[in-house]
Amino acid sequence: MFNRTKSKKGRRSPMATVSLIVVGLMTTGGAYALFSSTANADDSTSTVAASSQSKVNEGQKLFASNCATCHGLSAQGTSEGPSLIGVGAASVDFQVGTGRMPMAAQGPQAEEKPAQFTDEQVDALAEYVASLGPGPSVPSTDLTDGKSGDAAEGAELFRINCAMCHNVAGAGGALTEGKYAPNLQSVSGKHIYEAMITGPQNMPVFNDLNLTPQQKADIITYLKYVQDNKSPGGFALGSLGPVAEGLFIWIFGLGAVVAMTVWLTAKSN
Repeated sequence: MFNRTKSKKGRRSPMATVSLIVVGLMTTGGAYALFSSTANADDSTSTVAASSQSKVNEGQKLFASNCATCHGLSAQGTSEGPSLIGVGAASVDFQVGTGRMPMAAQGPQAEEKPAQFTDEQVDALAEYVASLGPGPSVPSTDLTDGKSGDAAEGAELFRINCAMCHNVAGAGGALTEGKYAPNLQSVSGKHIYEAMITGPQNMPVFNDLNLTPQQKADIITYLKYVQDNKSPGGFALGSLGPVAEGLFIWIFGLGAVVAMTVWLTAKSN
């Protein structure tokens, strides 16, 4: 009797066996899922790294065949061109993307011309130079599309920081020694932003301590507004300001007065 009771109390419940099986399956499945996701993440990271390295290698080949003559095989600079180590991807994207580099000929400054490389080649060159040292990166689209800023705030910032060289409407202007501030009325928002953070030619650098990214976006929004809206006063005369307007009045206004005087005098005689 005693042995029979002990046997009943020590017997394992059927539900316990089922529970153990369920726990085992869940543990095994969870471990497999974790392993699979980690493996996929590693594969994705490896793919991105391989793609980036491929682009760097392509950029290095383009650099060696098109830029090394002036900037050196390792971009260390020569007597014909400055070092590019640490200038960042944004500088390359601006200079090469606007056709300023490679230069057609030595002069007071590199002039804008049709780009000599495709967008993919420009990206590859930028990736290669960026791999040589840290520097400003290509800005994101949300800062350069001309839609995310305040045009009124941008107009004020532009008048304070940029108008003395580029004119209040971004029409450009002459500087010393044959240099000039270029016309901004057809420049893309991306290249305007890149110019502000890299300081090409005679332009100062406006880092994030001088102008925040949002303030740069405000300036781009203002310039895009000027590009898209014609002068409400009629013929803008190149938006060159009072000098051009005064010259127009002097030549045509005073010329009309002289012509009228001659006509009246001839008629009376």
